[in-house]
Amino acid sequence: MSTTALPRPIDPFAGSQGGRYEDDAVVVVRRGSLEPEPGDRWTASTRHFRVGTERGRLVLLHALRPGSVDNDVALLLDEELFAPGWAGGSDTFERLLTGVVLSCHDDPLTAWEGFYRASIDRLDDQAGFAPIYRRAEDLVGEATTGTLLDLGTCFGFFPLRLAIARPGLSVQACDISPGTCNLVSRVSLRLGAPVPVFVCDAACVPLADASVDTVTLLHVLEHVDAGHGAAIMREAVRLARRRVIIAVPLEPEPDAAFGHVRSLDLGQLAASGAELATQGPWHAWVEEFHGGWLVLDRLLPPSRRA
Repeated sequence: MSTTALPRPIDPFAGSQGGRYEDDAVVVVRRGSLEPEPGDRWTASTRHFRVGTERGRLVLLHALRPGSVDNDVALLLDEELFAPGWAGGSDTFERLLTGVVLSCHDDPLTAWEGFYRASIDRLDDQAGFAPIYRRAEDLVGEATTGTLLDLGTCFGFFPLRLAIARPGLSVQACDISPGTCNLVSRVSLRLGAPVPVFVCDAACVPLADASVDTVTLLHVLEHVDAGHGAAIMREAVRLARRRVIIAVPLEPEPDAAFGHVRSLDLGQLAASGAELATQGPWHAWVEEFHGGWLVLDRLLPPSRRA
């Protein structure tokens, strides 16, 4: 009886050679242009990519300049490859994104630093994820001191943005992926804004009750089932002294390329807020802005209100 070996986990520091990144499942190549070369056999061509196969692996060609590769590359991959069906699956999506970044420089940490700098520089734009991070920053308020924890931080753009803009604010983050936590920690040192990142499930954080002023939960709940999501929200309420900020996409169907497993709407957020409001007590409110938002403010006794 024969079995097929599963691809090894993504190594964000695997590096590339001469603009070529490869792992067990994908190959990503960066060239100066998308013009065909002798021997090329592409099964799909889009504005930014060419797609083919090589010995059972998906091959992606791009000509993106290193300084232009930022988090919005995720949107390009989704729109040009995954939505039309040329590629599928969240694991493949993550591998291709990693490959595009690492193919931009032979030193992996330099490649990631460029990706992060470009992404953070674009957080003042009007497209992509930038408005979401700006709204979250507005909801954090004017505080330049205090503490904030970002649950399920993924690439960590939001805590990094805050750490750079507000050096007096103590920012930390967590994620379930050890590789992601290592990446964010190392890049934050290169950016001169160290952010402590620790590995844990966002539903079971090894911190005391009311141990941080603000907890953010940005585009995490759509990645987990309803029971897990409810546990994560209860954990956020447990950890926060003052405010919990939750954001989700409002999509008719979950986007599998981004690893979404369910869709949420404003009614569901409002119902969750009403249930969570009894654990404090809290005041909960919902709004729509580039997705759905649920914000909970702890109702402090008059003697403790700022």
